[in-house]
Amino acid sequence: MPSNPLLPYPAARRQDLEESLFGRSVADPYRWLEQHDSEETRSWLAEQDSLRHAALDSLPGRAQLRTHLNELISVGVIGPPVWRGTRHFFMKREPQQEHAALYMAEEDGSQRLLIDPMDLDPTGHTTLDSWYPDRTGTRLTYQVSAEGDADSHLYVFDTASGAVVDGPITRCRHSPVAWLPSGDAFYYVRSLPSSAVPKGEEHYHRRVYLHHVGTDPDTDDSLVFGADGHKTTSYGIAVTADGRRLVLTATIGAVRHNEVWLADLTTSSPLRPVFTPVQRDVQAHTRAFIGRRGQLYLHTDRHAPQGRLAVTDIENPQSSPWRDILPPDPDARLEHVAMLESPKLARPLLLAGRNRHTFSEITVHDLATGEHLDDIELPGPGIVGEIRARGHEAWFTYTDPFTPPTVFHWDALTGTRTIWASPPGRKSLPSRPPGAVHHLNCASPDGTQIRVTVFAPHSRRGPLPTILYGYGGFGLSLAPAYNPEILAWVEAGGVYAVAHVRGGDEGGPQWHAAGARANKQKSVDDFHAAAESLIRGGWTTSSQLVISGESNGGLLVGAALTQRPDLYRAVLCGAPVLDMARYERFGLGPSWTVEYGSAEVEEELGWLMSYSPYHRVNAEGVYPAVLFSVSEGDSMVDPMHARKMCAALQHVAGCRPTPGDNGIVLLRREPGAGHGARSMSLTVGLLVDQLAFAAWQSGLPLESSERYGDGFDASGAADRQHAQDGGS
Repeated sequence: MPSNPLLPYPAARRQDLEESLFGRSVADPYRWLEQHDSEETRSWLAEQDSLRHAALDSLPGRAQLRTHLNELISVGVIGPPVWRGTRHFFMKREPQQEHAALYMAEEDGSQRLLIDPMDLDPTGHTTLDSWYPDRTGTRLTYQVSAEGDADSHLYVFDTASGAVVDGPITRCRHSPVAWLPSGDAFYYVRSLPSSAVPKGEEHYHRRVYLHHVGTDPDTDDSLVFGADGHKTTSYGIAVTADGRRLVLTATIGAVRHNEVWLADLTTSSPLRPVFTPVQRDVQAHTRAFIGRRGQLYLHTDRHAPQGRLAVTDIENPQSSPWRDILPPDPDARLEHVAMLESPKLARPLLLAGRNRHTFSEITVHDLATGEHLDDIELPGPGIVGEIRARGHEAWFTYTDPFTPPTVFHWDALTGTRTIWASPPGRKSLPSRPPGAVHHLNCASPDGTQIRVTVFAPHSRRGPLPTILYGYGGFGLSLAPAYNPEILAWVEAGGVYAVAHVRGGDEGGPQWHAAGARANKQKSVDDFHAAAESLIRGGWTTSSQLVISGESNGGLLVGAALTQRPDLYRAVLCGAPVLDMARYERFGLGPSWTVEYGSAEVEEELGWLMSYSPYHRVNAEGVYPAVLFSVSEGDSMVDPMHARKMCAALQHVAGCRPTPGDNGIVLLRREPGAGHGARSMSLTVGLLVDQLAFAAWQSGLPLESSERYGDGFDASGAADRQHAQDGGS
């Protein structure tokens, strides 16, 4: 394995700064690095850039890695259709195209490009965040963000002329849109202007408004809901197909429960709808939607941690009984439901998409009784995206670690499933992927069984350089989706593992709660257990093990490297949350107190400081190599976390890292990107640096790897099904 380069670290001033929080002394020697635009910080960052380039740019195998990642990512993307009348809308990214673009298809099959982010900004730094067509597909709203700023601008687009007819409407971060049937007005969500909120809360204080196309949003929009809402409340809105009902949900911060409201737009004005509560003051998350015959359906985890589908009286939903159509399945989480209510069908049908031990399944039921009628066979062990229904047809996206997202069509009249659309560059992929999938179980210190998914080359002999990835937060599962990073690493001869630690949603709400707030350390314990299991099982060794995580996963690996530095060789720490004493003051931190706890509450401060990575860096410690990766436009997780942690670890490492001492610590920052979507070239650039760093530290020889090896084996189901479907 190459030794660390003898490169000096940039000087970072250490402040003698300590605060007393509830009698606890909390040191913060690098608080000045919170100021991203100060001359001192800019100078320090420029030196970090030089250090990173000097350490990474000449690593062997980078050119081959970049070429191959380009091939794996440039297969392109195609999304499922959104139907409006006889036309439909969909997203598609061609091979080598930087961003996916929005298309419209007519009844005769002709397609037309509507919006390409590269036409809006040739630099590639503008992303198309969302789009919502009206009922006829004549107009649509679309939202864009520039330079990674997720404070979207909303526009109204005429699909016939290709002209922007309204906008920009600013401060529309993550806004849903619900059109009225007339196509001349829509409900949407907008934050209050910065002049109306306390400093630092500009991304909060959302409200629901009704906007008429062509009017001034600042003076003419009608406030519909949210005047007294909590500052971190987010909203979901939908208008039923007949235009009669407005469905609204409200969620505070990152909690897993919400409020649900209904308004009848025929008995109250759309400008001032009168809302009836469906769910309030209940620890449950519920989605409400209305069938074509006026029934109120509720997809909820109320009294059902894994989810159920119920129906109730739409005129009196809060007090009427909720009758189960799909009762809860204790071993599978209900993720998607879709109704097929065509007069061509003998009876209305219901499609249910469940996740059973991280893998998806779709079942067919009688909509009235819930009777199980059939199963829709999937191509293999993978996951299904949202199911979209129209008449007697349904569309869904399927993917697994070796299959890029592919759109399937199911016809209820014939019971047949076919490929509707494949990624444009799918044929450039190898016919068989490069290894095998293994499912392991290991015991955490408290005895809880943790699942680990392992991707390994067929020709594995003895321990290999390994990346162990984890997330473990906010009730989000690590789904087995197509991942060019995994493919490239395994093709090069390494092992890639995913630890399904507590804090995610693999085991439902209880699994999430078991790794949140006072239990957050459990996620880290699980991660250590997964690493030790890989070592005991002969997959890898500590000197070959790289851990990886992003966002909340960055917190996970940040805590892991400070608690068990002996267990890991290197760390890929992306967009991390690391200073748990001050995280609430930056980015969307105030929304996360339900996940982590608050430093303003004495007991919860104790939870946070017990694992806060920045505060656990020990001057006497010996730590693994670390590559921090941040985006300068990240308005969700402030890059200050990585800056401060980087300075702390570099201080411990000293000016000249040498073999046997602390590993090298690097900071990679990227302009023109945020926390989410980014261009293809920016994605490739980030992966090249991360995988080259991991290979260098773990001893994986990228320059001598052979592409495609002898194929992945996922039990053969996917290959057999692709052959049955005629390929893609």
